[in-house]
Amino acid sequence: MGICNCQILLALFSLFTHRAPLLLLLLPSFFVYSKMEAVVIILLFSMNILFFLHSSTSAIPISTKKTYIVHMKHHLKPPSFSTHHQWYKTHLQSLTSSTQNSLLYTYTNAYHGFAASLDSHEVELLRKSEYVVNIYQDTFYTPQTTRTPEFLGLDKIDFGAGRTSPEFNMAAQDVIIGVLDSGVWPESESFSDLGMSNVPSRWRGKCQSAPDFDPKVHCNRKLIGALYFSEGCQGCSQEIQSPRDYNGHGTHTASTAAGSIVANASLFGYAKGTARGMAPQARIASYKVCWNEQCAGSDILAAFDHAIMDGVDVLSVSLSNNEKTYYTDPIALGAFAAMEKGIVVSCSAGNDGPVASTVVNTAPWVITVGAATLDRDFPATVTLGNGQKLQGVSLYSGKVEMGNKLLSLVYQQGGNSSSNLCFRGSLDPNIVGGKVVLCDRGGNARVEKGLAVKEANGVGMILANTPETGEELLADSHILPAVAVGRKVGDVIREYVKTENNLTVVFSFGGTVVKVKPSPVVITFSSRGPNAIVPEILKPDVIGPGVNILAAWPRNIGPTSLDIDRRRTSFNIVSGTSMSCPHVSGVAALVKAVHPEWSPSATKSAIMTTAYTQDNTNSSFHDSALYGTFSNPFAHGSGHVNPQKAFSPGLVYDIRIQDHIKFLCSLNYTIDQIQSIVRRLNFTCAKKFADVGQINYPSFSVLFEINSKRVVRYTREVTNVGAASSVYEVAIDAPPSVTVTVKPTKLVFKKVGEKLHYTVTFVSMKDVKPGNAFGWISWKNAKHEVRSPVAYSWLTPQLDLET
Repeated sequence: MGICNCQILLALFSLFTHRAPLLLLLLPSFFVYSKMEAVVIILLFSMNILFFLHSSTSAIPISTKKTYIVHMKHHLKPPSFSTHHQWYKTHLQSLTSSTQNSLLYTYTNAYHGFAASLDSHEVELLRKSEYVVNIYQDTFYTPQTTRTPEFLGLDKIDFGAGRTSPEFNMAAQDVIIGVLDSGVWPESESFSDLGMSNVPSRWRGKCQSAPDFDPKVHCNRKLIGALYFSEGCQGCSQEIQSPRDYNGHGTHTASTAAGSIVANASLFGYAKGTARGMAPQARIASYKVCWNEQCAGSDILAAFDHAIMDGVDVLSVSLSNNEKTYYTDPIALGAFAAMEKGIVVSCSAGNDGPVASTVVNTAPWVITVGAATLDRDFPATVTLGNGQKLQGVSLYSGKVEMGNKLLSLVYQQGGNSSSNLCFRGSLDPNIVGGKVVLCDRGGNARVEKGLAVKEANGVGMILANTPETGEELLADSHILPAVAVGRKVGDVIREYVKTENNLTVVFSFGGTVVKVKPSPVVITFSSRGPNAIVPEILKPDVIGPGVNILAAWPRNIGPTSLDIDRRRTSFNIVSGTSMSCPHVSGVAALVKAVHPEWSPSATKSAIMTTAYTQDNTNSSFHDSALYGTFSNPFAHGSGHVNPQKAFSPGLVYDIRIQDHIKFLCSLNYTIDQIQSIVRRLNFTCAKKFADVGQINYPSFSVLFEINSKRVVRYTREVTNVGAASSVYEVAIDAPPSVTVTVKPTKLVFKKVGEKLHYTVTFVSMKDVKPGNAFGWISWKNAKHEVRSPVAYSWLTPQLDLET
């Protein structure tokens, strides 16, 4: 090798002086070197190239591409292009230097435009195009994670309108619920098509083939559609590109809305009984848009686009983010297009309660659903060493000897600031090993706290609420024995730890109990109003069961979704507004089955105006956020969904498309921004509401400005969907600080379908302090009560709306 030392040294010199061409001098005589010499030269050559590339990165800018949604002037498509997809693709390629196809989706039904992967330079070029209205960077959304049919009265339902149960079952089988979520586990018994008729001929959807999903095997007369959308979420997950659910959220929500009847369903014996969705006869179409709990707006909009074309009747969307405008929100955009096609869209209100103005999915053309408890619980008792017996909840189903066994208790505080929150790695095994650990709620997932205790060799956990979570009790199937307790009980245990030396505890588990009182209770996590985008629209609209809900679960993941959890179950108990949303979606499907001619606004009105506001103790709803307090319409909207009465509401508040446009014009959106939502050119904003609250909504949110605006007047239109020759009289409940006048005080309908108007005037007293109050307006006769909640807010000028 000595004969080429000079050349090797020359190569080394080249390597460290970045003179790559010098290495090329070695190549002409490559074949005269020995094998060892050749290997050395190749290595040096490779190293030099890598070194050269590394040293050059600072000089060459790296273009990072992101996903954007582009609003196009749909009507300007040149006649030379047969489709908008062809036009968009060609136009995009003409503006970019990339040979790769950057076009991800072409939107046809839900939006006029496309989604594409673009760098900043390409975005600027598109902004300058005469065909482009606007460009928005893609945003991400997150999921808002047996007993309920009985709790809602669906086991003793009167279908009205002279329908028998068999007739209703056949009508319900014609209703199709689309679910935008994390996919579906098709093998679940909840998606059995036993006894179902053929798929409606109008259905245009399909099931998408994938390595783990065979449409011929996994789809049937129940699960009639299964698609996946992932272009906007490339790199989000290592999951197989497939409609199959690897998260559990989508399977749970789909089966809650329309799962088939399954006997002896339970989570390891808890909540045992017959599981069924709200509309068990309805069909299901699954649209997978979430990957590893990340859901791209571009994928969501594409799913809406397909669902509208496929022919769904109801869309259930248990997803949210914090978009501040409707024209940049893919859910609001897709929902508007769906609403125009007669599709009811139900969305979760969000899980950021009890903080004010956290409610999401607030567009007036969707049903926004908050969460409450049902009358089922999973009690557990914690007995302290001093004899105090404290109540909590638990889904522990492990070894029997764990119950009634005296165990040491520890609450690790001090050195590690996160040890009381039980983050993974924060607990000292020398301190907690072999003991029950008291963990404060917050900071990380509840099931992750149990994992942290287990990893530190703890044998059990008490999960204690803090002021932020109040008295809400959520049961989880932890990987070790655990009891969740409210804030008050948690404070008792914390005080016990401070004042006692020999800390011990005994767990005892009570299984499943029903007919719990009071219920429902508005749960702490359910997001609250006022509506941050349009405070004149009261949101949420209604609440439904969203706490400790049993529904179908994939067999490929454990009930905690932790990798370490090797347990498998066909049903799981989960909480969130994600769970309350599909309850209302299923109820909307039932209403559609009884009244297929009703518009989405009429269906929503029926659900809202028939909702109830008293629990099973005949008291106003309690709020678990603060012990002993009552809920209000900023938390529960019009009330708790009541399927039985929603079939026959008497009157409905319908909203025409042109009224939605007037509403958008009243928000002072630009014409282009409104066009992105309504997808039409032949409109103007010459007519708009003087007050956006003038839209014909089934509830009221009245804003007064202190020492400035003391009078608010709204006119509403109601349509008679009850009997002919119906008469309704008004009833009013108002706070002392407001005078409410309704004219006329009586509505006389001669025929079915007749529309009448009334005007309500709200007058505030002088010198009212900033704050909120609540009341209602109701139209009553012997058979019906059509009730609208009223929220009053007194604002100081330039002050943000707060509760």
